Amino acid sequence: MNDKANTSTAQNIGRIGLGVMLAGAGIGHLTWARTEFLAQVPKWVPLNGDLVVVLSGIAEISLGLALLVLPGQRTRVGWVVATFFVLVFPGNISQFLTHTDAFGLNSDLARGIRLLFQPVLVIWALWSTGAWADWRKK
Repeated sequence: MNDKANTSTAQNIGRIGLGVMLAGAGIGHLTWARTEFLAQVPKWVPLNGDLVVVLSGIAEISLGLALLVLPGQRTRVGWVVATFFVLVFPGNISQFLTHTDAFGLNSDLARGIRLLFQPVLVIWALWSTGAWADWRKK
């Protein structure tokens, strides 16, 4: 079953941009930024931190590619991407609470500002894929 969401040119550009950003971040998880991402894995996660970084990197690459190559499934992918952003949010909160430096976030102010952008990513995923509008229609 294909999604029937009509999306504007701006939404399609936003979806493509988000897809590229996610795929790039996922590649960073597996290569050049692995240590930085490892610093963001909360100590309370019951898995090996490096495994979490690798798995989340694979997830980000997969989600990014899905945004790019599955336009017929855009609303479903939008909900999955938004859910992913919600699921990784506790790691961002942990980084703030434990005062962990990573990616240049070396102050509580910088880490706090970053927290404010996580809802923006959720909204971006839902808006750019038409998922929110599709849900409201139903």
